[in-house]
Amino acid sequence: IFSSFFFNNTIFPKIKLHFLVVLFLDFPCQVILVSSCFNLTFYFIFQFQEQVKQVIVCHEDTKGLFFQYIFVVHIFLTSVLAIFLTVRGIICAENTHHFQPKKWYLPILASTACAGIISFTFQAFLFSQPSRAIRAAFWLSPFLNCAVGVLLISIGTVGSLVLGIACPISAVIQSLYSCWVNHRIEHAIRVVSIAIAFPPPHATAMTLLSVVMCVLYSSLLISGIGGATAEKSWLDNLFIFLIILSLVWTMQVIKNIQQVTVSHIKYVQFSIGIGLDSKTIFLSTIRHSIGSICVGSILVPVVTIVRGSARAISLVSGDVDEFMSSCTGCSSGIASCLVIYGYRWGFVHVGVYNKGIVQASVDSWEIFRRVGIEQLINSDLTSSVCFFYGVAGGAICTLLGGSWAFIIHKSYATELSIYAFLIGYLMTRVTMAPAQASISP
Repeated sequence: IFSSFFFNNTIFPKIKLHFLVVLFLDFPCQVILVSSCFNLTFYFIFQFQEQVKQVIVCHEDTKGLFFQYIFVVHIFLTSVLAIFLTVRGIICAENTHHFQPKKWYLPILASTACAGIISFTFQAFLFSQPSRAIRAAFWLSPFLNCAVGVLLISIGTVGSLVLGIACPISAVIQSLYSCWVNHRIEHAIRVVSIAIAFPPPHATAMTLLSVVMCVLYSSLLISGIGGATAEKSWLDNLFIFLIILSLVWTMQVIKNIQQVTVSHIKYVQFSIGIGLDSKTIFLSTIRHSIGSICVGSILVPVVTIVRGSARAISLVSGDVDEFMSSCTGCSSGIASCLVIYGYRWGFVHVGVYNKGIVQASVDSWEIFRRVGIEQLINSDLTSSVCFFYGVAGGAICTLLGGSWAFIIHKSYATELSIYAFLIGYLMTRVTMAPAQASISP
């Protein structure tokens, strides 16, 4: 478009002038002048296109560097805040004795370490025996949810009772969903088995590195939360909220770095049959795509929650009345519009073509529409399997940390159960990223 505009408005009038001059010259001179004119024209066009490409690349690089700096600064500030709160909490515990650090820290730190072990075990189980692993996900998660519900009800506080009642309800919903998708499980097993049959080299080392980083960072942040719990002022509650947001965002970024890396390798492997080095692609992803990944780590979960809520409203409401039908139509319309601009399949184009997450999602969804596989994409069970394993990992960590806290200091049991579940869920989703990314290409 730019080159056409440049040609029509700047080059073409000059060409017409040259042709008028050429008419008064002999034939050899005409050939030389016409050839020179077109060579000069295409040279100008080529130079103009190169300048446009450089502007676009510089814009993408600047945007990526901007969000990369934001993420790094956020990590630094959150770490400093967590260290400050930890030190302050220990000093406060020595002076007032209202906060008991050992009874608070030991259960949650043990749950954090358990999250790393359990999440890595789940990934190894899925890659070694995908058929059994996929089937196990749909009954293990509801069963562990019920066990967590029993623990929370046994704690006896108001908050634990509410959560304890919600856990069996969640288990029933998961069980009903498992029955609803039971006829699609065999197809999902075949697809996943083929996709993960040849994992990228050094993928296990990359996952192990991610798990170690998650465990260390989670331990640091949870120490800060413990320090803020010692005071329990409104400002400390704000600090706890900000630290939890930082934990969720950072875990999502680590997960999506794996998502982009593995999907990039698989895309090239499936399209042209060339295997890429995992270490090189991993470093390239961090260097060039971290900005888009940071944005996508915020946008994609929000869109996923909105879309999941719209589906839940649609299933629950049905055709009850006109008001519920209008709410269902409104929520479905909003979800359909948002999913185009923030979809996990867009991470493939983020890695392969170095696009922004919004443009990558739009292009990916446009391909699905053009080919006519939107319904097939929406029927993918890979994300459901990863979600169920995430819930199962969070439940196991809750049973460990919550039971330990219930035995040694009952008043800490509810909050430690919540933190343990969050860490276990997020860390399991991190380790499940390579399997989910293998399906994306």
